[in-house]
Amino acid sequence: MDRADILKVDFKRTTLEERGAMIKRYGPWRCRMLAEKVETHEEFHLARNQGFLYFQGYFFRKPEIMTAHEIPANRINYLRMLQAVSRAELDLREVENVLKSEASLCYRLLRYMNSAVFGFGSEIHSVRHALSLIGEREIRRWVRLVAAVGAGQQKSSELVLCALTRARFCELLAPKVQHGDSDLFFLGLLSLMDVILEMPMASVLEKVSVDHETKAVPLGSINHLRPLYQLMLAQESGAWEQSAGLVQQLHLSESGVAESYLASDAVDPRRQ
Repeated sequence: MDRADILKVDFKRTTLEERGAMIKRYGPWRCRMLAEKVETHEEFHLARNQGFLYFQGYFFRKPEIMTAHEIPANRINYLRMLQAVSRAELDLREVENVLKSEASLCYRLLRYMNSAVFGFGSEIHSVRHALSLIGEREIRRWVRLVAAVGAGQQKSSELVLCALTRARFCELLAPKVQHGDSDLFFLGLLSLMDVILEMPMASVLEKVSVDHETKAVPLGSINHLRPLYQLMLAQESGAWEQSAGLVQQLHLSESGVAESYLASDAVDPRRQ
């Protein structure tokens, strides 16, 4: 203990009294305390109130549903953004109007378009001009990214990073699996939107225009996208036996899937 900087405590194998005694004995002046296997929001609040500083577990990936009757206006805007870029026919005027409802997003878009990534000769000053230049695919992808990051501002940064990692992983596997017209990037992102928006998944899907196959998977239905969705979750949780079976079912290589997951895990929302 004299050499330790962080003391990790298994939340499942200790009692409230045992954890309290360890915190009293070792923290906070000797060791920073980490609560491991925190699975619910109640356990998270309990651990934080006890004096733990760090937390590991899946509590932040489970929705903490809001009890208020109305959804805050800013969250409605993020849903409208997702809806606007999920239509089969993209309406640039609708996307422009939704983006203009969030001044910070207008600023981000113009900063993005005027960056060295594009190298345009003249500066871009309007949202409409920016949207007309970057193309439909990039518009959909960019809006989904900033909507996820924006909606998750009050949540754990790890949650947003996890959503973007899932989205990128599915996107990287898209050329190797059959998915029809479904947008696999959006499938991965959608998998955590109930947690990010603090709404039941069914309510999120009611408000977002998306193809039937993509909509069915987060609700637990079985279709041709389900194995990829399960593979995404298996890779994330380190369920290697399950992952190996799904890799075989999808006719992929284990090394290729591992490389794709490592590449997707490098996504950092702060760079967007």
